[in-house]
Amino acid sequence: MNYERKVDSMDSLAGTQSFYEDADDSRRKRSWLIIAVVLIALALAAAYYAFTSAKGAADAEGQGATAVPNVTVVIPGRVSVEAAITANGTIAARREMPVGVAGEGGQVVRVLVEPGQWVGAGQPLAVIDRAVQTQQAASLSASIRVAQADADLAQAELERAQALVGRGFISKADMDRKRATRDAANARVRVAQAQYAEATARNDRLNIVAPAAGLVLTRQVEPGQIVGAGSGVLFRMARGGEMEMLAQMAEADLARVKVGTRATVTPVGTDVRIAGQVWQVAPVVNMDTRQGTVRIAVPYSSVLRPGGFADARLVSGTAEAPLLPESAVQSGPEGNFVLVVDGNNTIRRQPVKVGEVTDSGVSIASGLTGNERVVALAGAFLNAGDKVKPVVQKSSR
Repeated sequence: MNYERKVDSMDSLAGTQSFYEDADDSRRKRSWLIIAVVLIALALAAAYYAFTSAKGAADAEGQGATAVPNVTVVIPGRVSVEAAITANGTIAARREMPVGVAGEGGQVVRVLVEPGQWVGAGQPLAVIDRAVQTQQAASLSASIRVAQADADLAQAELERAQALVGRGFISKADMDRKRATRDAANARVRVAQAQYAEATARNDRLNIVAPAAGLVLTRQVEPGQIVGAGSGVLFRMARGGEMEMLAQMAEADLARVKVGTRATVTPVGTDVRIAGQVWQVAPVVNMDTRQGTVRIAVPYSSVLRPGGFADARLVSGTAEAPLLPESAVQSGPEGNFVLVVDGNNTIRRQPVKVGEVTDSGVSIASGLTGNERVVALAGAFLNAGDKVKPVVQKSSR
């Protein structure tokens, strides 16, 4: 019986030892599993870190590349540019002819022309009533015939007396008197003829006529109006239809303009360009405005109206200067300027003086040599000191 209790005790110890051995194996498995999980987690973290670092470096590299923008630049060089002067002024008739009453005047019967009509030299513009003057001329014409009859009678009496003087019937004194009578009669004929011619000329001057061929500009008379020497100007004409522009210029520009300088005149409100040339430069300058008048002769055109306003562009020669597109020139409180890309690809602000503005671009009078790299576009979005990548634009010239 004691033997059986001993055997049971040994079996119990053996079971306990087996239990502890199984527990140790389970702990070791869990430890290895935990270590494996930790290693896998570390590996994944390292891979993620490496991936995000590479992506961040790539993004940083891309952002650095886009931070330096591409900028279109142009190297203008130097081209031949017309040296032009712009001015404005008024249109006028080059030779204006005021027409008034040349004779004694009277009542206007008819007006034969309207403003805008072309007339010839001596063509009647208005007719004045001449009923009284016509009767006076007829009376003088009759007096010529009376005087001529007296002269013919005196001549006949003289011829008869000359036939009788040889026979002694007529004295020498009577012959002298008959000759004097004949001469006086002839003189009265000439007086009557002169009076008639004077009346005819005066009647011819009653009509208002054009002194020369040209264009009628204004009319200031109507039928029924009484006109005389004090009536003033009744018509204004442009001789030959010739027009001119009275351009006002600063005294500095007057020195650059000479007679014969080519000009283009554009009346305000139109896009018509009329070619002309300077025919007179004012010898004096207005002391108040410091301007002088340049007279530009232009041919007749229906868009030219005396008294109207016009712009003129005068070509005073040519000069070598840089030529830039209008988009390259900017303006600020200090004046005009351009943006230049220097040798370090850095934006630099360069003040310039603008010359002539043409369809081809803007000429630069001073501030550039023509060899600079000038920003042609997007200058308003750049500042001095910005780094850029210049892209040279090929010239279209």
